[in-house]
Amino acid sequence: MEVTEVAPGVLRVEDTCNVYVIKAPGEPGEPRTGIAIDFGSGRVLDLLGELGLDRITDVLVTHHHRDQVQGLHRAAEAGVAIHVPPVERDLFDKVDELWSGRQIYNDYDLRDDRFSLLEPVEITGVVPEYRTARYGGVDVRVLPTPGHTPGSVTYVVGGTAFTGDLIYAPGKVWSLAATQWSYTENEGPAMVVVSAELLQREDLDVLLPSHGDPMTEPRDALSRLSSAMQRYVDFRRPRPWDVRGLLENPFIEVTPHLLMNRSSQSYSYVLLSESGAAMVFDFGYDMCTGLVKSTAREARRPWLASLPALREHYGVTAVEVAVPTHYHDDHVAGMPLLRDVEGTEIWAPSHIAPILATPLHHDLPCTWFDPIPADRVLGLGESVRWREYEITVHDLPGHTMFAAAYAFEVDGHRVLVTGDQQDGLGVPGERQEILNFQYKNRFRIEDYRKSAALYNRLRPDLMVSGHWRPRWVDDDYLHMLTERGEELVALHHDLLPSGRFDLGADGVLCRLTPYYTSVPAGGEITLTATVRNPWPDKAVATIEPVVPPGWRREPGSLTLRLPGGGMEQVHLRLGAPAEPRRRVRLAVDLTIGDLRLGQHAEALVDVVVEGNR
Repeated sequence: MEVTEVAPGVLRVEDTCNVYVIKAPGEPGEPRTGIAIDFGSGRVLDLLGELGLDRITDVLVTHHHRDQVQGLHRAAEAGVAIHVPPVERDLFDKVDELWSGRQIYNDYDLRDDRFSLLEPVEITGVVPEYRTARYGGVDVRVLPTPGHTPGSVTYVVGGTAFTGDLIYAPGKVWSLAATQWSYTENEGPAMVVVSAELLQREDLDVLLPSHGDPMTEPRDALSRLSSAMQRYVDFRRPRPWDVRGLLENPFIEVTPHLLMNRSSQSYSYVLLSESGAAMVFDFGYDMCTGLVKSTAREARRPWLASLPALREHYGVTAVEVAVPTHYHDDHVAGMPLLRDVEGTEIWAPSHIAPILATPLHHDLPCTWFDPIPADRVLGLGESVRWREYEITVHDLPGHTMFAAAYAFEVDGHRVLVTGDQQDGLGVPGERQEILNFQYKNRFRIEDYRKSAALYNRLRPDLMVSGHWRPRWVDDDYLHMLTERGEELVALHHDLLPSGRFDLGADGVLCRLTPYYTSVPAGGEITLTATVRNPWPDKAVATIEPVVPPGWRREPGSLTLRLPGGGMEQVHLRLGAPAEPRRRVRLAVDLTIGDLRLGQHAEALVDVVVEGNR
């Protein structure tokens, strides 16, 4: 039969995948409607009579693979609203960018992302993970279940779970190849174990897979899958990896009221209050089984898999506040989801908050894809009260210019949260500390001299960091950090030009902001050029805007009078042509005193049709 009832009110259409149609409740005389889970080739639209429906109002997609979605263009033409997983959105309405930019030569990214739509399709929106939303009169709960793809989700209606390709049959998957995301690691199979374990905790009656038959004993089917995939994970590793044990309790007690989440990338730290509330320092990729080589949005999975253990083992009733040590994605990617699902407030230091709120305004690496506006902005040097703790925010440039350290006392110990400033593994006399600086992060020559001075002033008992185990601090360790900071300064002075001018650590004397933005076709944009004087005395800077043919600019060059070693800004008004174009390069040609730098800074602009930004 072309149409089969597989659960009360749920019909299956066998197509390039199983397409499930859920009939919406309605009154007699009203149009008969339903929603679809996945869409296959779109054949379901030819079977409305057999389905007993007048129309399908919505389609909810479990993942981006072509066997699930190749018919979505038919859905769009028929006026069906299309809802997709949030991690994979770009593989629907921006899939042309995948095809134009995906690496093919010498490729070590093995994800099945090319098994995507051949052409973009306009979508209605993304589904809200961990929450329930109503589609066409049907209440649907959305659960992240990565494994088959990083962004896969499961939809739950009543006791029925629509699992996509997470599971094919008890203990089996439709594809092992799809779970291999990178060349030698097995992030996907480990994610299948975690997803299967978490889904067992739901009160389910039946699993409906994208390929395969209904499973009426969900816990047994998922348990068998978890066990089988765990054996597969262990087969590909030099030693067994207790993924289920990691899920059961990912936390290590640093002190009774300070926990380290060893499952996260980077490590998150949880400060526990006697009230049952919690504060987290950093929250990037929770329950991470490894990061794929690709940094594309659909290769990065934020979720909240560690929170059940936090509640069960430590009695946490609410994650009230999240604070970042810096803006990098592995420290902040999960914060928007925490806020949306848990109501967590995000408190950000004053120099980090603007980067989180407008990640493309500055040319910085490792920013998260979406803006993360702060609920509260913290001043540097400010002490804030959260529950029974007083927490002081300190500027901590080095790893990046936009980083902070947090000092507080817990369980009788003075603690300093330092993010990724240094690796924390150095043993005096045996191994020198590695200072984790990157020039694109705006590292400055004296940053580690200043951070060592901060450590010596605060004298913490314990330092906790993003990618290394907590470090109990002694005088020898502080002395070593001081020596390393001085050595770094000396190395830069030895290696870089000195005497006449100061190019700084990164050699950048002008930046344009916003670095990447959009402008309506035929409209105007204002760029701000921030120029730094490398000379110790006053100097005049000459700035010449560089624009492609068809762009409008004010004639002539601009001049700035710069104080010795200081900075000034100038605004450039530029007019866009009428034709849309992606990533237009705008630049400035710069001379400071007699130092001719040429086209020293650039910015990128999308020229768009109004309404299509």
